[in-house]
Amino acid sequence: MKRREFITLLGGATAAWPLAARAQQPAMPVIGFLHPTSDNYPDRLRGLRQGLKDGGYIEGENVSILYRWAENQLDRLPSLAAELIRRPVAVIIVTGSVATSAAKAATTSVPIVFNLAEDPVRLGLVASLARPGGNMTGVNFFAAELGAKRLELLRELAPAASRVAVLVNPMNATTMESTLRDATAAASAMGLQILVHNASTSRDLDAAFDALVRERADALFVDPDPFFTSRHVQLVHLASRHAIPAIYATRVFAEAGGLMSYGADLADAFRQMGAYASRILKGTNPADLPVVQSSKFELVINAQTARMLRLTVPATVLAIADEVIE
Repeated sequence: MKRREFITLLGGATAAWPLAARAQQPAMPVIGFLHPTSDNYPDRLRGLRQGLKDGGYIEGENVSILYRWAENQLDRLPSLAAELIRRPVAVIIVTGSVATSAAKAATTSVPIVFNLAEDPVRLGLVASLARPGGNMTGVNFFAAELGAKRLELLRELAPAASRVAVLVNPMNATTMESTLRDATAAASAMGLQILVHNASTSRDLDAAFDALVRERADALFVDPDPFFTSRHVQLVHLASRHAIPAIYATRVFAEAGGLMSYGADLADAFRQMGAYASRILKGTNPADLPVVQSSKFELVINAQTARMLRLTVPATVLAIADEVIE
């Protein structure tokens, strides 16, 4: 071979090598994200991305996320879950019992990382918390189980209350049943009367408040349902307009002007989901990842709302509050 031909051949091979090398590199992994409501949780998504980052994954750089929001139309969840499976995705991150059940029905092979208010063992999603088995694991943040504590805090801020309205979403039967079971038992022990009101649409919320005002409810206990969280501004506005002391499960309500919230730090729960997703992307079997039980809870009190309602926040409650909004 002539020297000029050899140099030309070598140069051509050198130019072609990066293209071949790039073609052989593995594709960027894709995470599917399924949520029953809408995209209005920036703090939780920051937590999710932080958990992924801690595990070595940065969205847009070495991992991509396909977001699917059901916009409170729970009947869309099965088709959205199936769509993610067809893409395909390496792992699915999902929130709430209805969405988790939809993801479970869609696949038995793609790993699923859930975020649930209810006990996943009781729901039949995992074999045990320590050894989930199957393709599912995640975070249990005890929203439903904290009902008794929320009712106790509500009673401390509104000691004259005897009739408490409990707002639940009948479209989410699992969460509704857990809330009513725990709240009813706690109310009975405290000598309180429970008034149950259903709502699954914005119009239902208006009707529910009209009804609880007619029934002269003294206070309001809001179920930790994703729909209510997505409508937190409307709920807080209605409670303020009717001057009804209310307690909620997540801090977004108190930040929007609600009287108080008590529950798990959901931004931290999402961080834990991101951390689990990153481990699964690196090859860990979800069956070997124990379900995380949230241990970080926060009590947030809106002092301005308390003053508007002419309520005195006891010093004992102020002492345990994680944040007091002035």
